[in-house]
Amino acid sequence: MTQHPTLGIGLAGFGTVGSGVWNTLHRNGALITSRTGGGVSLEVERILVRDPNKSRATTLDADPGLLTTNWRQLVDDPKVEIVVELIGGTTTAFDIAEAALQAGKPVVTGNKALLAERGIELFALSRETGVPIHFEAAVAGGIPIIRTVMDSFVGNHIQSFFGIINGTSNHILGRMTDAGLTFGEALAEARSLGYAEADPTLDVNGWDAAHKAILLATLAYGFPIDPGAVHVSGIEQVRPMDIAFATRLGYAVKLLAVIREHAEGGVELRVQPSFIPNSHILASVHGVFNAVAVNSDAAGESLFYGRGAGQDPTASSVVADLVEAARGARHVESHRGFLPYRETGALIPVEDTATSYYVRFDVTDRPGVIADVARILAERGIGISGTHSPVNPDDPDADFVDMVFLLHTCPFGRLQGALAEIEALDCINSTPVVFRIETLA
Repeated sequence: MTQHPTLGIGLAGFGTVGSGVWNTLHRNGALITSRTGGGVSLEVERILVRDPNKSRATTLDADPGLLTTNWRQLVDDPKVEIVVELIGGTTTAFDIAEAALQAGKPVVTGNKALLAERGIELFALSRETGVPIHFEAAVAGGIPIIRTVMDSFVGNHIQSFFGIINGTSNHILGRMTDAGLTFGEALAEARSLGYAEADPTLDVNGWDAAHKAILLATLAYGFPIDPGAVHVSGIEQVRPMDIAFATRLGYAVKLLAVIREHAEGGVELRVQPSFIPNSHILASVHGVFNAVAVNSDAAGESLFYGRGAGQDPTASSVVADLVEAARGARHVESHRGFLPYRETGALIPVEDTATSYYVRFDVTDRPGVIADVARILAERGIGISGTHSPVNPDDPDADFVDMVFLLHTCPFGRLQGALAEIEALDCINSTPVVFRIETLA
């Protein structure tokens, strides 16, 4: 048999994705070697773990000496030529990536938070050292959206992205829609099925999707984006009545990432629960699947759809990056990463973005409530297309009710001003809940 040259891999992290990478390399090793161009065999030489005595579903059919709890041993190991960072977070993960780049070792990562919050530092170091960072797994799991934006759309002016890019939230909203579950019930079910982490905060509060959206916008529009400037809201306040109302109107409720370049050059970037028309293909994305609709001047509208998370889909993206690294990681011309190409660029303040809205108020049921709310909206120049106050069949004489207003298109800042004034009314019992009604055009 022909002896292939080997490329040593250091796996920093051996959880769901790390063990998936191990499994994929062992299951499809011969196939991967044949597709690397130079016939290179990818071999895991060191694995960083928190607890080497932990029982693992994957059996290491290799020297137990592969395991280490010291990340410096992994990065400094002369057999390790590529470092795969899969531990998450933005502190130790940054230290590992920084040390690897300084040591001349390409980095593969699926850590969207690291790249969204500290990617500018890492990509600057990457350019300085001429050592690449690969990060296909950071956005939408097994969907090759990063490679597509960087390579296939290189000759396109990208006008917008609309994305469902968090599978956990999509599953929860789907179960609330199909089974009438409350948010808490759907979240508990998602945990029991393994679709939600023990701490699902970043999934349900919108920030997992926001980190991914920041990466897409950064790549498409060529300027660094401050996460603090991005408007993000999650699905925690979605109720079955909101979904039922949307369904009657011909919409689906989704956690939607919107990235859109405006004619004057500013970029709109926001993540929030939204009403999506059932006529749009994104409304039919169910379960833990992700989808990204891309609008560009040359290619037109394209849709990328697939499993957005999970062991095998994410491991598939990591291994794809490993193969790319094996094909020529040390050549500057093959460098991949964020390369700023605009002298100026800025996000449009969310206050200046405009859609129509669904707003739910928790009110004390008394005469004049609708008139009070309508008066403030009118004074702010916000039109009303409909109102509704559903009766609770279990307590039709309740003193406290939910009241829904459908509002015409206006700048979000104008709506915020009106809602602050409305919330101060003595008949309003909590902060109003707002959903955008999207046109996706």
